[in-house]
Amino acid sequence: MKIPCYDCNTETELEVGFEVVNFVCPKCHSLYARDNEGHFRRKNKYSNILKDYPLELGDIGFLNGREYKVTGILKKKVHPDYTWNEFILQNEAKEFLYLSVSNGHWMMLTEMEKIDQLKKGVKVLKHDDVSYDLFEHSDAQIIDAQGFFDFELPGKLIHLAEFINPPYIISIEKMNNVETAFHGEYIRKSVIKKAFPKRTMPYQSGVGMIQPSRFDLRNTAIIFCLFALLILTANWYIYKDQVEQNVFDSVIKFSEFDNKEMTTPSFVLNGASAPMTIKVSTAVNNSWANLNIALINEDNGDETYTSKDIEYYHGYTDGESWTEGSQSEKFNICGVKAGKYHLSITPMKAPEDFSTSTMNVSVVWNQPSNRNVWLVIIGMVVLYFIIRYFTNQFEKKRWADSSYSTYEYE
Repeated sequence: MKIPCYDCNTETELEVGFEVVNFVCPKCHSLYARDNEGHFRRKNKYSNILKDYPLELGDIGFLNGREYKVTGILKKKVHPDYTWNEFILQNEAKEFLYLSVSNGHWMMLTEMEKIDQLKKGVKVLKHDDVSYDLFEHSDAQIIDAQGFFDFELPGKLIHLAEFINPPYIISIEKMNNVETAFHGEYIRKSVIKKAFPKRTMPYQSGVGMIQPSRFDLRNTAIIFCLFALLILTANWYIYKDQVEQNVFDSVIKFSEFDNKEMTTPSFVLNGASAPMTIKVSTAVNNSWANLNIALINEDNGDETYTSKDIEYYHGYTDGESWTEGSQSEKFNICGVKAGKYHLSITPMKAPEDFSTSTMNVSVVWNQPSNRNVWLVIIGMVVLYFIIRYFTNQFEKKRWADSSYSTYEYE
């Protein structure tokens, strides 16, 4: 179709698959309407001539597996200064598709079949067993347009009712006393860029009306609970047949082994990897002692070394009693695998300490402990509440422009 503009002497040609009711010149934005004889007569002109549209009339993009052509462009405004762009597209099958962009956030909409008349006061709309929450009732004005339209562009306000369930929306539009419903979904900017590779996409800011959150709190909680159950079940299964083994428990005399190596008899560990817990105690008094232990794997010769100081001091200073340290310590060698082992133990005490005569050493493999399991579970709980906090902040920003927000704002 070719339509000349008598205001700027520009001729616009574009093949469209519908009967044109209104035409707006893309150069001077004069509005034309078809008369009874089929001729286009100039009615008026949009004064807000804008050139910031990311798509242009006649652009062809590949969306939903088909090629679509931009046949019309609208810019709408809600009092006082909130604006957005709408693009009307059509494919060769004469099917319409609608794109809307606001603050760089895109949504794709299609016209729905007739729905029940929207009743006053409805705040939750049901569609296909899905609930959509009322986001806004507003009156919009078309402040600019260009292209070909199969409907009459209104000169008065358009009433909008928008219900959302991110990333989906139902938008009900009442224009020229005709109510039309559209179902839409959030579209990533990269999808639009791929469909129209020659066009520059606008910068995104803020949170889009139906922009999906990075996390679904319900699904995240379910995943974390299942993961925690899996950890607990796996931990139980791995260690259910494994029993605690006392591999060494003895009193060592400093008179025999002070700073001298002591070798224990060999022992065999059977089962999954587990910590080896070492308890050491000695009656040091204002003195110190030390224990060096080497765990030697007799199957492959691997050696694991660890040591621990035992210090205990006490006194009376400035009218107050004080103590420091302890006469017993407990520590672990982590991840000891099954195999044949022996221990090399070297006890030591302060040379000036003549009162301490013995050191008690107890070594147990696979002492029951769920510490790591509960650390992971506690970590998931903390992570969940962090995710919940940021998700709530995200939703708070989404609903900031809505008159029906349930969030509190400072």
